[in-house]
Amino acid sequence: MNPKAFVYLLAFLVMPCFLTAEKITPLRDNWQLQSACKATDAGEIISTAQYPGDGWLKTLVPSTVLAAQVKAGIFPDPYFGDNLRHIPGTSYPVGHNFSNLPMPADSPYACGWWYRKQFTARALSAKEDRLWLHFGGINYRGEVWLNGHKIADSTSVAGAYRSYDFDITDFVARGEANVIAVKTTAPTENDLGINWVDWNPCPPDKDMGLWGTVDMVETGPVTVRSPLVATHFPDGSLSRADLTVYAELHNAAANEVKGIVTGTASGVHFEKPVVLAAHEDQTVVFSPEQFPALRLQNAKPWWPRQMGEPHLEQLTVIFSVEGRTSDEQSVNFGIREVTSELTANGSRLFRVNGKPILIRGAGWSPDMLLRTDDNRLRNQFDLVQEMNLNTIRLEGKLETDEFFQLADERGILVMLGWCCCDHWEHWKNWKPGDLTIATASLRSQMLRLRHHASLLVWLNGSDNPPPADVEKAYLQVESETHWPNPILSSATGAPTTVTGESGVKMTGPYDYVAPSYWYLGTHYGGAVGYNTETSPGPAIPSLASRKLFLPDPEAWPPTATWSFHNGGGEFLSLKAFDSAMEAVYAKPNSAAEYERIAQTMEYDSERAMFEAYSKNKYTSTGVIQWMLNNGWPSMIWHLYDYYLDTGGGYFGTKKACEPLHIQYAYDDHSINVVNSTYVDAADLGASVHVYGLAWNELYSAQSSVDSNADSVQRVFTIPANLFAGAERIFFVDLSLGDSSGRVLSHNFYWVPGTLTTFDWENTDYTHTPAARHEDLTALAHLPAAQVDAHAEIENTTHGREIHVHLTNRSKVLAFQLRAAVRTSSGGLIAPVFWSDNWIELKPGESTTLTAQLSEEENATPTVQLDGWNVAPISLTPTTAVATR
Repeated sequence: MNPKAFVYLLAFLVMPCFLTAEKITPLRDNWQLQSACKATDAGEIISTAQYPGDGWLKTLVPSTVLAAQVKAGIFPDPYFGDNLRHIPGTSYPVGHNFSNLPMPADSPYACGWWYRKQFTARALSAKEDRLWLHFGGINYRGEVWLNGHKIADSTSVAGAYRSYDFDITDFVARGEANVIAVKTTAPTENDLGINWVDWNPCPPDKDMGLWGTVDMVETGPVTVRSPLVATHFPDGSLSRADLTVYAELHNAAANEVKGIVTGTASGVHFEKPVVLAAHEDQTVVFSPEQFPALRLQNAKPWWPRQMGEPHLEQLTVIFSVEGRTSDEQSVNFGIREVTSELTANGSRLFRVNGKPILIRGAGWSPDMLLRTDDNRLRNQFDLVQEMNLNTIRLEGKLETDEFFQLADERGILVMLGWCCCDHWEHWKNWKPGDLTIATASLRSQMLRLRHHASLLVWLNGSDNPPPADVEKAYLQVESETHWPNPILSSATGAPTTVTGESGVKMTGPYDYVAPSYWYLGTHYGGAVGYNTETSPGPAIPSLASRKLFLPDPEAWPPTATWSFHNGGGEFLSLKAFDSAMEAVYAKPNSAAEYERIAQTMEYDSERAMFEAYSKNKYTSTGVIQWMLNNGWPSMIWHLYDYYLDTGGGYFGTKKACEPLHIQYAYDDHSINVVNSTYVDAADLGASVHVYGLAWNELYSAQSSVDSNADSVQRVFTIPANLFAGAERIFFVDLSLGDSSGRVLSHNFYWVPGTLTTFDWENTDYTHTPAARHEDLTALAHLPAAQVDAHAEIENTTHGREIHVHLTNRSKVLAFQLRAAVRTSSGGLIAPVFWSDNWIELKPGESTTLTAQLSEEENATPTVQLDGWNVAPISLTPTTAVATR
């Protein structure tokens, strides 16, 4: 290694990414990729312009090795069928966690892989300026070469979640061809890599490669990094906000540099002189005690969207030397303060700007090959907003800057931390140096992310808290980087000797349980405390989606190819879900029946989970659905599928998390109004109607309601003896409206006369089995309903809208009506943002469902409509008379 390069490496190994700069050159295009088993020359040769590079694969960066091969067509879509198993190196047992297994010796990814790029560098603006090479993520080890010089070796470049910045000033040829070459190697089973647990298979390359951005950045001798505004409100009036500004400075020069740090935060100017010794790192702090102007009066806070407006301000920090800017960084930030506390029952309660918030969220997965798409990302945030969720959890898989920027702008909180189930939590097996990599990874992420308004909490462990020495080391980094938000030891209820009780639980379930579980199973995963990951399990995609990843999407019974798209570990099969389906509803005789019943089960279960936690707030303080989405097409754990199609679980969640909501409780037959806004709602009217299976009315009541901000109010209690009669199934129809008669919330339930009896003693982490299932089999024999339907389409300023007008002309209930937008050939159109779906229509009732198509969607749509007792209808939308 070049000695001078080594000095720079030590100085800049863990510098975080540059947030903004005037002189950033993204190095995205025209990379080459080749196996080191084929490109056997040394890095000092490969990183020269004379090296031919014949036969190398062309790629963009960021890209993992396998993602580049798939994009180039070397392998067919690994997400289709069992194609993944036919890629060389995918010989590990199906369902096993590959991150804990060694790379097969004959795998093409047991070799290193070279990334190579030729570029031209312009002349620096001044002789004291510096040129940096920034890497946003290298998985797992790397050698970095530039123009024949080794900039860093694989003992120093190690860790999937570290970022790197190298001073390449002395090695770049101005105005001539320059060549970067990076040799990457995959993580071993004993490395702190990227892990897919039991969510989905792991790709055979273990996501090796340059998975983060690569940029060339020009600065002066002193850099400004990771600016942060931390907010404190002295009291609950929020009339004063005390801002503290932090920024990280680094002097790249071999001599002392004197300069001035200036900046603005929310329009407030601050400045002070700073002296940095040669190669010194320094944290500069502007406190409200030293700079009283940073005590803002009547500032506009940032709120999660549920609580208010996610208003953002701008922070700019500049370091200048003798009037010339050396570096300048600007970030958006929110004036907000997140705190947490333990409630009387020991549960972790979060507050934003002093106000409590019930966390209702879901666990995020990136694409399995770590591919990114900005439009897809925006669509997913749209879906999260449409479901009225307020939080996304990241277990590892620490997302792109664009993800966090969207979370800030949309007012979606982010719960994030390290992953479980591999070397990250195998502390007893850590080698000398692993703690160094872990803490360097943490420092990179703290400094990269700390300014974001959306961050709720950081978790230092997932399924287990770290041992005391590791936890103390993590806390030291978090203190040194001025992390401004709460920190938990893990996602579990296990206390530590360092930080004590976590106040959260991770008690499951992850597989199917009946809706009443969430009310009755409070000693397990039910609605008490903060459940950091839990789920009613499987989520069967629609036929239109299954056609995109299965060669036999209508096979019955499901084939092994279907099962390959289940989860891993204990979730290789859907036996708990399937057996409950047969016992409670019906034994399906086709893939279409299976999908229909499954979607209804998902709707009912997801709705019950979120509603139970809402009813019990703040005895319950949070729930995270496992999961929000999938890294590849999957039969389990999602609220919308890989292709962004929405099913029963999505609409059950959307219903349960309405801002103003009326709901039924399985434990005590109460009807409650949940106000999840932070505004009083007066002069409301609530009603309940209970019907028997033959649509005979058994009970009704009406009441006026004044719903306080962030409240739960019991409005009715259905008499318990009603459920002790001869009826097997009860239809409970709820409505909440305002004084003008406008419906604010409508909710409909099918309640068994006798609830599931749970076998609590045989509970395991996957679920609690049923000792006796409830009986809803009569739903499969409802008399046919006749529904009139027509659809109109209109162009709006934000895309096309389809309005589906429905009327039930029969004297029987139309149960679980589903509308889907498809192409004329039945192909998938997604995402589609429906006002409601999977609905019931009472005899004589009319309603209109509205579907908003994404602005990019230009296919000619049709609408497919069906239900449990409604024959399929295909509609061709007519053009609406009026457009807007």
